[in-house]
Amino acid sequence: MIRFPDFSDAPRLLGLVTTTVVAVATPALVHAQVTMQLGDDKNAPVNISAEIMTGRPDREVVAERNVEVVRGSSIINADWAKYRMVEGEVEARGNIKMKRYGDRYTGDNLLFQIDTGAGFITNPTYRLEKNNAQGKAERIDFESRDMAVVQDGTYSTCEGPDPDWYLKSSKLRLDKQADEGNAGATVVYFKGVPILGTPLMSFPLSDARKSGILPPTVGSTNKGGLEVMVPYYFNLAPDYDLTVYPKFIAKRGLQLGAEGRYLGRALGGNYYGETRVEFMNDRDTDSKRFAFSSQHLQTFDSGRWTLNWNLNGASDDNYPIDFARTITAGAQRLQTRDASLTYSGNDWNAVLRTSDYQVLQDPLAPIARPYGRLPQLTLNAGRQDVNGFDWSVMTEATRFWQPQDANNDLLYGRPNSLYPRTGNRLVVNPKLSYPILRPGYFITPQVSLHATSYSLDNQAAGTPSSLSRVLPTVSLDSGMIFEREANLFGNAVTQTLEPRLFYVYTPYKDQSQYPLFDTGEADFNYGQLFAENRFVGQDRISDANQFTAALVSRIIEPSGIERARFAIGQRYYLNSPRVSLLPAANQSRSDLLLTASAKLLNGLSAETNMQYSQSQNRMVRSNYGVRWQPAPMKVLNLQYRSDVPNQLKQIDVSGQWPIARRWYAVGRVNYSMQDKSVGEALAGFEYKADCWVLRLVAQRTPTSSQTATTGFFIQLELNGLSKIGSNPLDALRSSIPGYQTVNP
Repeated sequence: MIRFPDFSDAPRLLGLVTTTVVAVATPALVHAQVTMQLGDDKNAPVNISAEIMTGRPDREVVAERNVEVVRGSSIINADWAKYRMVEGEVEARGNIKMKRYGDRYTGDNLLFQIDTGAGFITNPTYRLEKNNAQGKAERIDFESRDMAVVQDGTYSTCEGPDPDWYLKSSKLRLDKQADEGNAGATVVYFKGVPILGTPLMSFPLSDARKSGILPPTVGSTNKGGLEVMVPYYFNLAPDYDLTVYPKFIAKRGLQLGAEGRYLGRALGGNYYGETRVEFMNDRDTDSKRFAFSSQHLQTFDSGRWTLNWNLNGASDDNYPIDFARTITAGAQRLQTRDASLTYSGNDWNAVLRTSDYQVLQDPLAPIARPYGRLPQLTLNAGRQDVNGFDWSVMTEATRFWQPQDANNDLLYGRPNSLYPRTGNRLVVNPKLSYPILRPGYFITPQVSLHATSYSLDNQAAGTPSSLSRVLPTVSLDSGMIFEREANLFGNAVTQTLEPRLFYVYTPYKDQSQYPLFDTGEADFNYGQLFAENRFVGQDRISDANQFTAALVSRIIEPSGIERARFAIGQRYYLNSPRVSLLPAANQSRSDLLLTASAKLLNGLSAETNMQYSQSQNRMVRSNYGVRWQPAPMKVLNLQYRSDVPNQLKQIDVSGQWPIARRWYAVGRVNYSMQDKSVGEALAGFEYKADCWVLRLVAQRTPTSSQTATTGFFIQLELNGLSKIGSNPLDALRSSIPGYQTVNP
C-alpha cells in the first residue's frame, strides 16, 4: 500500500498583501491586483480585476463590473464580488461564471472558500471536465474540492441545453474522488419521456468500477416469456468483484444468479478466474434447476507451475433449451469438467490432468459421452539443434473411465471390446529429425517410434485384457521457394512458387481389437496432408507408404502483407491404407484439395476451400466465402458450404450497413438448402446519436434438433451512465464476422 502525506493540519502561511491602482483614459477603468499567499500552494496568488474596486486592502476588496477572480486554475467571473482576505472567501452575484478545478459553472449567486473549495451557487448550470457531463439545478453545495451536492437538479452527458436524455433527482451527490454519482429518488428521461424511475441510483463519473444497482435488463423469449433482470454490482476490491443478478421469468418464476471475478499475484505468479452460478425453483416444471461455470488459471514459481480448471454443469438435459441465454449456452450440450497442473522445466514439462463430462442429451439426436481421464499424466521433453538434430519424447499414462449408462451403452454398441468401460493406456513416442534449412529450400528427415500398452478391465471371455504394439515411422519433408518480382494493379509485388513433397512410411499392424478411448479419423484438410497419422488420438496408428505433393503460390506486397494465396495438394498411396475405423476401400490417392484466398481492392476479400473426388468425379466438400468491408461499420458476408457425406448445404448471409443517417442495419440468415429451413437468424437496427445508442435485435437460436429459442433484445445505451435493456452485442459479434460496435 502506498501512503500519501496528510497536509490537513499544515498551518496557513499569510504573506504580504499589495494593491496597485492604475488610471487610464475614458472610459474610466480600474485594475486591482490582490496577492495573498495561501497554505495549500504558497506560490499561487489571488488576482482580482474589475472596472471599479473599493474596500480595505488588508481586510476585504469589493469589485464591480467585469469582475474576475483568479487563483491557480480556479476562475470566477461576475458582475459584483467581495473578497474577504482573512476568511479566504469570495462572495459574488450576477452573471456568474466559475471554473473550479477544471469543472465549469454558471449561476446567480455564489459563496466560495478559495482555500477549501467549499461554498454554494444558486440557479446553476454545470459541466464536469472528466466525463463532459452537464446539468442544471436550483442550487449546488460544494462540500470540499471533490464533493458537490446538486439540489433538485439534472445530469446528462449529452451536449446542448435540451439533452436527449437526462436524469432528474432531488439530491445528487457528485464525488470526484470516488469517481461516482449517487442520487436519491431519480427519474431517467429520454426524449422528454420518463423511462426509468428508482428510489436510489448510482453511476460512474469515469470508466472506474463502482458498487451499485445496475440498470435493469428487459427481454423476451418464446420459452420464458418476459424476462426482467436487476443486477447489483459489488466492487469489493481492486482485484475482485461480485455481481448478483436476480431475474424474473414470467413463465417460470424467479431465478437467482451470481458472478464473481478475481485476479492477483501470489507465490511468484499471477492468477485470475471467474465463477458463475444460477438457481431457481421452476414453477413450469415444478423442480429445482441450476447451472454453474468456473474457470481459473494460475501460475507460480516464476511461471514454472500452472494450475488450470474449467468446470461446467447443469441440473438437467433441458436446461440449455429452456434457458438459452444463460451460462450453459443454447447449443452447448457437452459440459466439460477439467483440471490440470503443469510443471515446465528448461527442456521438459509434465502435466497431471483429470477430466470428465456431463452430456445434456437431446432425445432426438443423442450423443455418446466421452471417456473421462481419471487421471492422465503426460511428460514431454525435447531440444532443438543438438549438433543439427532436433529430438523430442512424449510419454502419456491415462486411466480411462465411463459410468454404467444404458443410453451410452446403446450408443457405443456394448458389449463391444472396442469400448470397455475402464482401462489403462501407456504411450511412449520418441522422435528424431535433422532439419536442413536454406534460403531457397528445406529438407527434414525424421524417424519416430510409437509404443503403446493397454490394460483393460472386465473384458468379455475370449477378449484380451492386455494389448501392446510398437510401430516405427519414417518421414521426409522437403520444399523449395522461388520468388519473382511482379506487378499487380500497377503496384510492385513479389510472387512466390513453393512446391512441397512429403513422404511417410509406417508398417501395417492389425489394430481391430484395440480399444477406442479418444481416437477418431482426422478431418481431411490441407494441413492434414502433411501429418504422419490419419487419426487424432493414440488408439490408432495408420499404416502408410505414401507421399504428398503440393504447390503454393503467394502474392506479397512490399510491406509484407499477403495479398493472395493459392494452394493445391494431394496424397498418393503407394500401398492402400488398411487401418480404418470403417471398412477400408482400396484407393491410390486421396481427394484433391484446393484453397485460395485474396484481398482485393476497396475492402473486398474472398476465400474458397474445395475437396474434389477424382474417383467419384464430384465435389465432396466445398466452402466459398466473400467479404466486403470498405469502411468501419460497413461489412457484408456471403458464404456457401457444401458437405456431401454429412448431407449439408448451407448459405450464410450476414452484414452490418448504414441505411440512413445514424441508422445501421444488422442481420444474419443461415439457410439449409437440404432441409429448406432457416437455422440461425438475426435481424435488427442500431441508431447512433451523439450521446446514446439504441439497439433493436431479434435472434433465433437452435437449441436442439427440433427446437429453437427466439429472443428479443432492446437496449438503450446512455453514454456515461449505463446500458438499459438486454445486451445484444455478444450475439452481434458472434453472428456477424467483421462486426464493429457503433459506439466504441
